[in-house]
Amino acid sequence: MPYRAPVSDFQFLMDHIVGFDQVAATDHFADATPDMTQAILTEAAKMSEEILAPLNRAGDLHPAHLENGIVRTSPGFADGYNAIAEGGWIGMSASQEVGGLGLPMTLTTAVNDMMASACLSLQLSPLMTQGQIEALEHHASNAIKDLYIPKLISGEWNGTMNLTEPQAGSDVGALRTKAEPNGDGTYAITCQKIYISWADNDFTENVCHLVLARLPDGVPGTKGISLFMVPKLIPDADGNPGAKNDLRVVSLEHKMGLHGSPTAVMEYAGAKGWLVGKEHGGMAAMFTMMNNARLGVAVQGVGVAEGALQHALAYANDRKQGKAPGTGAIIEHADVRRMLTTMKADTYAARAITLMNAVAIDMAHATGDDGWQARAAFLTPIGKAFCTDVGCEVSATGIQVHGGMGFVEETGAAQYARDVRVTTIYEGTNGIQAMDLVARKLMDGGEAAFRILEEIEQGAEAAKATHPELAEAVWQSAESLRETTEWLVAQDDLNHRFAGAVPYLRAFGRVLGAHVHLASAVKDDATRARLATFYIKRMLPEHLGLLAHAREGADDLMAISAEDLAA
Repeated sequence: MPYRAPVSDFQFLMDHIVGFDQVAATDHFADATPDMTQAILTEAAKMSEEILAPLNRAGDLHPAHLENGIVRTSPGFADGYNAIAEGGWIGMSASQEVGGLGLPMTLTTAVNDMMASACLSLQLSPLMTQGQIEALEHHASNAIKDLYIPKLISGEWNGTMNLTEPQAGSDVGALRTKAEPNGDGTYAITCQKIYISWADNDFTENVCHLVLARLPDGVPGTKGISLFMVPKLIPDADGNPGAKNDLRVVSLEHKMGLHGSPTAVMEYAGAKGWLVGKEHGGMAAMFTMMNNARLGVAVQGVGVAEGALQHALAYANDRKQGKAPGTGAIIEHADVRRMLTTMKADTYAARAITLMNAVAIDMAHATGDDGWQARAAFLTPIGKAFCTDVGCEVSATGIQVHGGMGFVEETGAAQYARDVRVTTIYEGTNGIQAMDLVARKLMDGGEAAFRILEEIEQGAEAAKATHPELAEAVWQSAESLRETTEWLVAQDDLNHRFAGAVPYLRAFGRVLGAHVHLASAVKDDATRARLATFYIKRMLPEHLGLLAHAREGADDLMAISAEDLAA
C-alpha cells in the first residue's frame, strides 16, 4: 500500500493548535513564512512518498550486512540517502552560520515524521547526523566545527553516537573507554562500543563517531567522562578523507526489526580522536545530542504509527469478511472501527505532542526565555515515552486489524511492530524517561507541570461554550493530574515517585492528548470533533487508573520479593 504523508494534519496543528505562529513571529525564525512552511511540507511529503516509502520493505527483506569488513546497505538505500542529502533535509535546523538552513525544529520534526513513516531504517541515519551537528555547534572548537559540520550538513559524511559498552548501558558512568593523550593535541581511543546505529555504510565518504571516553585523570562516574570526535578516515590537510583510523566494525547485530539500519559492535584500537568540549565535560555535550535524539525518537514512534494506521486502514477497506453492512468490508464491523479509530486518535495526539515539544525548543532558542526552556525540558521525556508507546500500540493493533494475515510477513503489517519496538528502548528507556520526569523535571516544585496544566484548564474553560461535556472531562482530568503532581512533589523519598513514574507519565500524555483533541474540535471541523469525542469519552478515562497507581508509592511494590515473582 502506498504511503500518503498527512500534510493536512501537520498544517492544521501548526496553524491552530501548537503555537507555531509564535515561532514564525520571532526575528530568529522570520524565514519560516507560511509559504516557506507549505513548500517544505509539500516537498518532504513528495520525497517520502515517492522515494523513501518504496525502500521500506526492501530494507526489511534484505538487511544491511558485513562483507569483508565493509557494511553493505539494503537495496536502494544509497539513492534514498542521496535524495535526503541533496534535498537539504539533514541540515534544516542547523544555523545558517555553519551552512544550515536555520529553520525551526518544528519543521524538522514534521519532516522527520514523514520520513520515519516512509522508511524508519533509513531515516535513522540523518537523525543521528542532525544530533551530532547540534552537539558540535554547541560544544566543539571552531576548527572541528569548520571541518566537520559542512560535510555533515551536505550528507557527504554522516554522524554517530557511541555511548554503550557491554557493561555500561543505561549506567553510562560505568564505561571503560580510555582516551590517552598523544602529545600532539589528539588522543588515542581504546574500547569496544555496542549498539552503534549506522556505524558504517557504503554511500558516504566518511563516518564521524562521537565517542564517550575517560581521560587518565578522569574520576569515576559520569563526571570523569569526556567526548571525542573519532572519524573513520582521518581528514588530510585539505579536509578530505585520508588515512584509515584504527577502528573497525566487528559485527552487526541480528535484530528483531530495523533490518535496514546497521547496528554495530565497534572496536577502537588506539584510534585517533579530537576532544569535543571541555575535559571531563563529555556528558553535557552528549546530552545536547541525546535531547535532540529523544525528540527525534518520539517522532519515529509517531511516524511508524502513521504508517501502520494507513496500512491497516487500506486492508480494512478492502477485506470482505462476515456480514457487514454498507461496503461489506471489515471496516464496517464495530470492533474493527474501534481499533482503527483508536489508532487514528492516538497517532494524532502523539503527533501534536511532538510538535508542541518542538515549538518549545524553538521558542527557547529564539528568545532564551527560561520558561520556554523549562517547558521544552518537561515535554521531552513525555514525548519520547508516550509517543513511542503509541507507536508500539498502534502497530500492534494494526496487526490485529489484519487478523491472521497480520501474523504473516507477506502483508508487511508485522514490520511496523518489529521496527518501532526499539524506540521505547534506545536514547534512554521509557522507564528512565519517566524517572527523569518525576525526579529531575519536578525539581522546580512542579512549576513547569503546573503551567502546562493551567494552559489545559484555560483551554477547557474556553471550550465549554461549544463543547461543554468534552470540556468538563478535560478540565477534571487536568485537576486530577494536578493533585497527583502535588503528591509526587511532596515525596522526599524518590522511590515513592519512581514506583509510579511510568503510569504518571502516561497519564500526563493522555491528558495532553485530550487537550489537543478538544482544541481541534473547537475549530469546528466535524471530522476532528468526532475524533475528539471518541478520544475524550473512551480513551481519556484511562488516566484515572494510571494516577491511582502513581499515588500508591513504593512500599507495597518493594514488599514483593524476588522469590514472590519466581515460578
